[in-house]
Amino acid sequence: MAVDLLDARLIALLTAEPRLGVLECSRRLRVARGTVQARLNRLMASGVITGFGPQVDPAALGYPVTAFVTLQIRQVSGHDPVADRLALIPEVLEVHTITGTGDMLCRVVARSNADLQRVIDEIVAIEGVVRTSSVIALDTPVSYRVLPLVAAQVSAGDRGGEVHKKQGTKEGPSKAGPGKAGPSKEGESKNFAKSSK
Repeated sequence: MAVDLLDARLIALLTAEPRLGVLECSRRLRVARGTVQARLNRLMASGVITGFGPQVDPAALGYPVTAFVTLQIRQVSGHDPVADRLALIPEVLEVHTITGTGDMLCRVVARSNADLQRVIDEIVAIEGVVRTSSVIALDTPVSYRVLPLVAAQVSAGDRGGEVHKKQGTKEGPSKAGPGKAGPSKEGESKNFAKSSK
C-alpha cells in the first residue's frame, strides 16, 4: 500500500507518542479529526499499522543478554511443531524460518550468559531440533525501526509524481487555489523530518 506525507507524519507521531488520541493527533497535524480517523482506519485495515501496544525493554525486566540462535531441525515433521514448542519458552522473543545453513533463527534473551545456557538447553531439548549455534549481541547501534522505510516510500512517491509532471500528466488544480502557493515538497519533507524525531 502506498503512503503519502500525511500518513507518514501520522505514523511518526504515533510511534513517538502512541498514547495520543485522534483529537490530539488532528491538532498536532493541523488536519480535521475525521481525516485522521479515516487515515488510521485505512492504515490499520491494510495492515500497515498493526497495533499500538507499549514497547517493552527486556533489559529493564532483568534480561540484559540478547542472543540469536540458529537451529537446524529434522525436516520430517516440518517447522510448525518446533515453532509451537519454541513459543512456549518465554525468553524466545521471535522466530523466523530462514534460508542458508540453518532452518530457523530465534532471537532470545537471558538474565546472564549462564542463564543463556539454560535457555539454549531448553531449545535443544525440543524434539526435532538437531543442532544450534548462537551469537551474543554486544550492542544495538541501530534498533528495530520502520520510520526510515516509511519516509523512503513517501520520497519514492514524490519522485513518481515528478515523473508524471515531466511526462505531461495532469496533477489537477492546487488545493491552495489559483494564485496561492501551497506547501512545497521541500517544506513537507522538513515537517515530516521534525515529526519523526
